Amino acid sequence: MPTSYSIPKVYEDEIEAVVKAGYYSSKSDVVRDAIRLLFETKSNLKLSAAIEMYKDGKVTLSKAAELSGLDTISFKDILKDREVEVQVENKEKLEERSKLLDE
Repeated sequence: MPTSYSIPKVYEDEIEAVVKAGYYSSKSDVVRDAIRLLFETKSNLKLSAAIEMYKDGKVTLSKAAELSGLDTISFKDILKDREVEVQVENKEKLEERSKLLDE
C-alpha cells in the first residue's frame, strides 16, 4: 500500500544521488533500507512498536515478542511492567486472525 511522507529537500537530493550512483535501484529501496536500519539500531523503537501493535490487536503476543527481539516470557514481563493487559488467545480468535492474514 503506497504511503507518502514529506522529507526535507536535502534528503530527497541525497536519496536521488545514491540511486543515481548505483547504490540502490530505486528511492523506495533507500527508504526501506533506512527504516530497517533505524529499527535494527534503536531497539527501544522496535520494542515500542511491538507493544503498540500488540495493544492494537495487529499482532499476537508471540509475534510481538518476535518483532521486539525478545522471548515471549520476557515480552510478557515488559507488558506487565508497563501495565499492558495480556490478552488470552483462544482457538477461535487465532482462527479468525489466520483468516484475516490469508485475505
